[in-house]
Amino acid sequence: MRGAWDRRVEAELDAVRAAGRWRATRPIATTGPVTGELDGRPVVTFASNDYLGLTHHPAVVAAAHEALDRWGAGAGASRLVVGSRPVHAELEAELADWKGTEAALTFPTGFAANVGVLTALGGEDVTILSDELNHASIVDGARLARARVRVYRHADLDHLAKLLVEVTAEARGPALVVTDSAFSMDGDVVDVEGLLDVCAAHDALVVLDEAHAVIGPDVDPAAAAARDVPLLRVGTLSKALGALGGFVAGPRRYVDLLVNRARPFIFTTAPTPADTAAGLAALRVLRSPEGAALLGRLRRNVDRVRPGHPTPIVPVVVGEEAAAVAAAGALLEQGLLVPAIRPPTVPPGTSRLRVALSAAHTDDQVDRLVAALAALPAAAPPGATDRPSPPAPSREGRGQPS
Repeated sequence: MRGAWDRRVEAELDAVRAAGRWRATRPIATTGPVTGELDGRPVVTFASNDYLGLTHHPAVVAAAHEALDRWGAGAGASRLVVGSRPVHAELEAELADWKGTEAALTFPTGFAANVGVLTALGGEDVTILSDELNHASIVDGARLARARVRVYRHADLDHLAKLLVEVTAEARGPALVVTDSAFSMDGDVVDVEGLLDVCAAHDALVVLDEAHAVIGPDVDPAAAAARDVPLLRVGTLSKALGALGGFVAGPRRYVDLLVNRARPFIFTTAPTPADTAAGLAALRVLRSPEGAALLGRLRRNVDRVRPGHPTPIVPVVVGEEAAAVAAAGALLEQGLLVPAIRPPTVPPGTSRLRVALSAAHTDDQVDRLVAALAALPAAAPPGATDRPSPPAPSREGRGQPS
């Protein structure tokens, strides 16, 4: 006789299957920055967040090898015990210089960075104001912060300002505004200057997640300083930098507080030396003339698929889940791996193909993609930009899983 928990889990699995939302991992044997083999067939992937192709860059791979040989496979403990290595401090200093801040702190993942900063700075007297399409890590961090959470309409600064007026009038405590700067499913961006203006008027702390902001929006640290707005910039080593990890960059006193209060930092084994060294090497490539060339190529690849689009994430909204899965299957038959993104990652009725472009894609590969997308009967044309605003996201929050 099965126990209560077995029956509960089987019922949950049956519900997932009945909803047509069953998911399973699919191992892909990579053969290059944007190529691999999936189920025995060669594919060009338009699914990875390795936007600059740095995962396979010789300098990045060599740095990981060197760190592995010098410091071993793991850090062995949390940073505050014996987990810190010289390469962690070296990376944090360069991240702070890159972001134009006084200090930076690394975390094992970008998810941990968002949870760490929101739980360390949140509290019962704090109100967190969050964009409705923020990443799941922000949603979960806000919940765990035990703060009051107010959700504002996507990228609607007027609505944000209205909520901040209400929060200020209630005089409960300070306000914290958190938003992605580039959104992972729609590929659109926030008006950073406008956001800083709104928050300056209400003495709000700004937490800006720049995980997908490889080609913008740009952030001028002096603009925040001129408005006297405290700004924390959350980033990742796992996407454009091709490694693994997350970080928070900002004023020294805020970073010092995270060291002492952010539980995902305090109670997690430090990022591996190899990942940390790889991230540092990738950052140095990005800040070099070679990096500028890679960014230029990425910008050109995006323009060939959707001219003027602000990010490497190009959504092709199909609508129903079955249609999105069928469209992804049709592309896979042509050797093009483009994921179908479905609820709960996106709201019902807005299932889509999520095209992720890289500087590593060749002209021929992008040409194949554009032609294949144009031939899909259920897909919007690659250049289409107008579509209805999606309904509010499901309670699970947004993120990467399809």
